[in-house]
Amino acid sequence: MSSAFLKNETADGPVVIPARAPLPPNTPNYVTPRGLSLLRAELTELEADHARIQTTGVPDDPERTRQLAELNGRIGALNARIASARLVEPQQQPTDDVRFGATITLQAPGQPDWQLTIVGVDEANAAQRRIAFTAPVARSMQGKRLGETVTLRTPTGERTWQIAAIDYEADY
Repeated sequence: MSSAFLKNETADGPVVIPARAPLPPNTPNYVTPRGLSLLRAELTELEADHARIQTTGVPDDPERTRQLAELNGRIGALNARIASARLVEPQQQPTDDVRFGATITLQAPGQPDWQLTIVGVDEANAAQRRIAFTAPVARSMQGKRLGETVTLRTPTGERTWQIAAIDYEADY
């Protein structure tokens, strides 16, 4: 049987650290206040998990050692992401055009209004309509003004939307 179909997560195997959301090279790591708070809460949780595992179990247990190594890697990657964060206060952005931190309301004839918020890569969640500032959808809107149109590629084809509102006071 091919090894691709076998579970290969032994305690003595290599530790795989899940990758964080990618940032393009030379791109600042912009974060909203909410995004920075989420990163710090994640760090607190990982550190608590690390402390719990470190104080329990048999010291030379390979599984415990693997778990600690994975947590150390995740904590290191998260610390690097927090250290590189550039906090952007959305309320300090110009209110007449779309920038980082904006919640945009889009309208199209015969369509319900569509709202999304431009956020940092770690805070992005398409299901919550929080779109990373590096995403093509966000890039196509940045710099647009109230009343301007934007054409977005959707699963059903391209659609043109009008920017009906730009809000920087939304609950972040």
